[in-house]
Amino acid sequence: MGMASGAAQGGGRRRRGRRGGAINEINMTPFIDVVLVLLIIFMVAAPMMTVGVPLDLPQTKAAPLNQDSKPITLSIRQTGQVFLGEDELTDDTIVAKLSSAAKDGFEERVFVRGDKRVDYGRVAQVMAIVTGGGFKKVALVTEPDQR
Repeated sequence: MGMASGAAQGGGRRRRGRRGGAINEINMTPFIDVVLVLLIIFMVAAPMMTVGVPLDLPQTKAAPLNQDSKPITLSIRQTGQVFLGEDELTDDTIVAKLSSAAKDGFEERVFVRGDKRVDYGRVAQVMAIVTGGGFKKVALVTEPDQR
């Protein structure tokens, strides 16, 4: 019996450095778990972070543009109201607000987002105001066709 109890306690012959000393390795599992959870949260939240006025954009088969910098976006609601971000503009203040928001001056890209139920003449009128104000790079925004 004396031997059995000595063997169960380790017999005093094992090295104690591995068991009793501090662990000098970082456990990466909790870090990886946190990073993956944050990745999932940002992947879900990113499409919802579009700033602007909610519109029902028309759909086309045109390919998306690959652009490096973010353009200035004008939004036109179904009622004909024009917005820069979330600020409503009148026709008289569109060029002034665009000029103050443009970092590259009149070479800045301006995207016009028009609700698909807005009158085409209103969209053309807003684009004429923008191009008449000196902006050369004006484009319409659509959604890709889902068919």
